[in-house]
Amino acid sequence: MQLDLNLLTALDALLEEGSVAGAAARLHVTAPAMSRTLGRIRKATGDQILVRTGRSMVPTTRSLAMRAEVHALVQQAHQLLSAHQELDLAALDRVFTVRWHDALTAACGTTLTTAVHRQAPGVRLRLSAEPGTDDAELRRGEIDLESSSSRPTLPDISHRLVGRDRLVVAVRPGHPLTETLTSLESYAAAEHLTVSRRGSLRDPIDDALTTRGLERRVVAAGPTASFALQLALGTDLVVTLPDAVTRTARDQLGLVTLPLPLPLPDVPLYLLWHQRYDDDRAHTWLRETATETVQALFAPPTASQQPLTNRSGQ
Repeated sequence: MQLDLNLLTALDALLEEGSVAGAAARLHVTAPAMSRTLGRIRKATGDQILVRTGRSMVPTTRSLAMRAEVHALVQQAHQLLSAHQELDLAALDRVFTVRWHDALTAACGTTLTTAVHRQAPGVRLRLSAEPGTDDAELRRGEIDLESSSSRPTLPDISHRLVGRDRLVVAVRPGHPLTETLTSLESYAAAEHLTVSRRGSLRDPIDDALTTRGLERRVVAAGPTASFALQLALGTDLVVTLPDAVTRTARDQLGLVTLPLPLPLPDVPLYLLWHQRYDDDRAHTWLRETATETVQALFAPPTASQQPLTNRSGQ
């Protein structure tokens, strides 16, 4: 059985773009030529791949099932055939999917997008919401770069420590804690808000308080850091969050930042990717660009960005 491996590249583009016209533009061929290629793919696979629904086309069940594997095969072939070529960013045509924590995306997603577009205008970024840890998506090639506060446990997931963030307390202006946050007891006595995609009303702070014989009252859980900060602005709820990745959002909202009166280790921040991309020059460039962007968050804050001290200590 003879197969034209160019069909894999075309199939990857069709599944990525979801249309004949989009795939044709991506591969720099005419729409009629791509339509003929789709016909060849249909004949080779025995599947329609894309079917028309109204004015758009949708993938078939089988094409959805094979999409990740096709993408991985095309990327592997690209690495194999271009390993000794210099990376030409000006000519690079590729889609990268970056899945970061919402606070990290809010803090430096604009900077990353700007830097990538300036250096490689043919590259497109998908800044994906973070639904939860799913190493399988990294392994399937559906996610190119991910953020995490934990080191990966699987041997085929590569990682890089890009910074460590301390926890701080954010409250609205005029909040009672701006006058009374003088002890761990006053912190624990306040009403709190956690940040949890799964709606958990407990996090490691509660465990640390328990070992000291204290307990705080968590009255709400927010799904994202941005939601939590908005809620803290409009209520007396207290939210405890990493400092660097939420600093810009806190400043924009005018929230007051207080030191956390609880000795906890800094929160590490890792970038994760599958080891298939270790020697991929385009992916290496993306990792380096992302690392520089994220590490800029951890530069020493200016005097205006320093957390307030409680007044009894002034």
